[in-house]
Amino acid sequence: MDSSRRTALGLTCAAGAVGGAAVAIPFVSTFTPSERAKAAGAPVEVDIAGMNPGELKRVEWRGKPVWVIRRTKEMLDSLGKTDPEVADPKSARTAYPTPDYAKNQFRSIKPEYLVVVGICSHLGCSPTEKFTPGAQPSLPDNWAGGFLCPCHGSTFDLAGRVFKNKPAPDNLEVPPHMYLSDTRLLIGDDKKA
Repeated sequence: MDSSRRTALGLTCAAGAVGGAAVAIPFVSTFTPSERAKAAGAPVEVDIAGMNPGELKRVEWRGKPVWVIRRTKEMLDSLGKTDPEVADPKSARTAYPTPDYAKNQFRSIKPEYLVVVGICSHLGCSPTEKFTPGAQPSLPDNWAGGFLCPCHGSTFDLAGRVFKNKPAPDNLEVPPHMYLSDTRLLIGDDKKA
């Protein structure tokens, strides 16, 4: 093979390699998650400074509704009464693992605040808050307050624990979370909890 052919062949191979790399780079870069995808899984900071007792604040984390409830003394007192009526009072079931810091009667780090994912463990519906105690449509006469999933009638107490003999198999999920200060809550990360 003469030197001019060898040079032409070498240049053609080099041009092909450069062209192949130029075509491959955009495809390879699509393998990394977009900024939007990264943000969808990122922790969410919540300001709880202005929450009144009995108030529910809704935020979104990983595309799920998360509820932060500042419970009143009466709400906290009702949890002792619902203990014998709920299916998993100690949050021992593992389908939705409860963080160790929430494996207590209040299912929270601080009893005053409940942090749960607002999705029913039955079919993924979103329960509604029914904080007012007493008889109401679709609720028992001795209702102490909590949540009702209107789709199939599952009920949850004010700690997100499902009542016995309901379609929902598990308590509402407690997401990983921690307090950054007395007025700031971080949902999605619990390294310091």
